[in-house]
Amino acid sequence: MSSQEDPFQQAAPAPAASLADDGMTWWYKWLCRIAGVVGGVSCALAGLWNCVTINPLNIAAGVWMMLNAFILFLCEAPFCCQFIEFANAVSVRADKLRPWQKAAFYCGMAVFPVILSLTLTTLLGNAIAFATGVLYGLSALGKKGDAISYARIQQQQKQMDEEKLTGTLEEQAL
Repeated sequence: MSSQEDPFQQAAPAPAASLADDGMTWWYKWLCRIAGVVGGVSCALAGLWNCVTINPLNIAAGVWMMLNAFILFLCEAPFCCQFIEFANAVSVRADKLRPWQKAAFYCGMAVFPVILSLTLTTLLGNAIAFATGVLYGLSALGKKGDAISYARIQQQQKQMDEEKLTGTLEEQAL
C-alpha cells in the first residue's frame, strides 16, 4: 500500500514548497507586516504634516512620504486598499520578493524624503518604514545557529590546528 501512496505524495507539492521559503517564522513575518503598516501610518501622517508648508522641498518630501505610505499599505496590508483592483496582485508579487530585496526597497524609499528635506518630521515619519526594511534585512541574514554545532565546528578547527602544529614540529625535527 505504501508503493501506491508514494507517487501521490511525490506529485503533490508540499505546502511550504509552494511559498517562498525565506526561513522566517510566522511571528517574525507578522512583526514585519505590522511594522510595515505602522510605518505606513507614520509616513502618511508625517507626509500630510510636511505638505502644510510653503517650502517646496518639504512639500515634495511630504508627497513622497504619502506615496511611501501607499506602497507600504499595498505591499504589507492589501486589505487596506480593497477598492483598488490591482492591490492583491501587487501584494502577491511583493510576497514573492526575497527579504533582502524588500529590505533594500523599503530602506531606499524611506531615505529619499530625508535626503530631500532633513527635518524632524521626515526623520520621525520615515523611521518606522526604515525599521521595517531593517527587520526584513535581518531576516535575510538567516537564523542563528545553535551552540552545539558551533562548539563542534570550533572543536574541529582546534584539532586541525593541533594537527598542523604537530606536523610542522615533526618536519622540523627530521
